Amino acid sequence: MAMFELNETQRQLFEMAKDFSNKEVWPKARELDETAKFPMELLKKTHELGMLNAFVPEEVGGLGLGTFDHCLISEALAMGCAGFCTAALANDLAAVPVILSENKHAWKDFLAPMVEECQMASYCVTEPGAGSDVAGIKTTAKKSGDKYIINGSKMWITNAKYASWFFVLAKTDSSKGHKGMSGFIVSAKTPGITIGRKEDNMGQRCSDTRGVTFDNVEVPAKYLLGKEGDGFKLAMGAFDRTRPAVAAEALGLSQRAMMCAIDYAKQRQAFGKTISENQGVSFIIAEMARDIEASRLLVWKAADEVDAGRKNTYYASIAKMFAADACMRITTDAVQIFGGYGYNREYPVEMLMRDAKIFQIYEGTSQIQRMIVGRMLLDI
Repeated sequence: MAMFELNETQRQLFEMAKDFSNKEVWPKARELDETAKFPMELLKKTHELGMLNAFVPEEVGGLGLGTFDHCLISEALAMGCAGFCTAALANDLAAVPVILSENKHAWKDFLAPMVEECQMASYCVTEPGAGSDVAGIKTTAKKSGDKYIINGSKMWITNAKYASWFFVLAKTDSSKGHKGMSGFIVSAKTPGITIGRKEDNMGQRCSDTRGVTFDNVEVPAKYLLGKEGDGFKLAMGAFDRTRPAVAAEALGLSQRAMMCAIDYAKQRQAFGKTISENQGVSFIIAEMARDIEASRLLVWKAADEVDAGRKNTYYASIAKMFAADACMRITTDAVQIFGGYGYNREYPVEMLMRDAKIFQIYEGTSQIQRMIVGRMLLDI
C-alpha cells in the first residue's frame, strides 16, 4: 500500500530530532564552521537521546531502527548542521557492514559498547588512488596463523581521529579483483595505526576527515567479517542502507536553505516592496519546494524498499543522485536570493552552499549514481 505520511511513532521521532536540531545544533552551526571543531558535545547529547548508532541491533542493546526511521533522524539533524550530521552518519556507515556480516564476536566487542557510551567509528575504504574505483584499492591483509596483517593507506576517512574502531576493506587475494576483498573490524588502539592531519575542507568543516595508515597491523582472525572475499559485498551492501540516509541529509540541508531564503525574501525591501512579492523570487522558492518534496519521496521509497527486505540499489542511487543535485541547486539559489549578502560570511547561506557540495561527491559521486541506474536499466 502506498504510504505518504508518518505514523505516530515516526512523527514523534522526527519532531524530537527536529526540535533538538533547531534548538541545540543550528545555533552552533556557524561556530562549528568557523572553528572546524569536532562536535563531540553535540554527539554526546545525540547519543543520550538515542539518535546516535541507531542501526545497532537489539540483540546487543541497540534500538535496531530500520533505514526509514534512520532517514527521519538524518533529515532533522542536517537541518541543524550537515557536518555534525555527517559525523553521526559515519558511525552507521561503519556499523552496517559489521551488522550484515552477522559476526557476533564483532557485535559484542564493538557494537555493544557504542550503546553504553558515545563512541565513534570509521569506514575505511577510500584510498589516495581509489575513490569511486573501489576495486582499485591497494591495502592488503595477509593471513598469519590466527591473525591477519594489514598494510596500506586510506584517505578521506570521516571520524578518523575520534574513532574507537575502523571497518577496513583490504585485499586478501589480489588475483581475484573485487572478489578477493575482505572486510575487517580493527580497534583504533591496535599498534601500527597512524592517523594523519585533519583535512582543511571547503564545507562540513566540523566533520573530522583524515588519512589513516596501517603498518603491519595485526587483527585477530575472529574479526574477519563473513569469510574471505565477502568484503566488497559487505562494503557495497552498506550503501543500500546509508545512501538513503545521505540523501535525507541533503534533504535536511535543502530545507534549511529554503527556510533561510523565505525569511530573507519576506524582509528584504527593494523597489518599494519586499522581494518576496517579485514573481521571479517566488518562482525560485517554488522550485526549491518542488525539489525538496520530490527528494523526500525518493528517500522514503528507497528506505521502505530495503526495510521490506527488497533490493533497493536502484532506488537508493536515484534518491542520492536527485537529493544531492537538488541540494546544490537549492543552496546556490538561496545565495542568489540573498544577493551580495549571500556571498558574505555574516549570512548563513554561503556556508550551506559550501556544505552542500560534498553530497555530490561522497558515498558515490552523482556520476557513479547515474552509472548504477543506467546499467540497471540497460542491463549492462
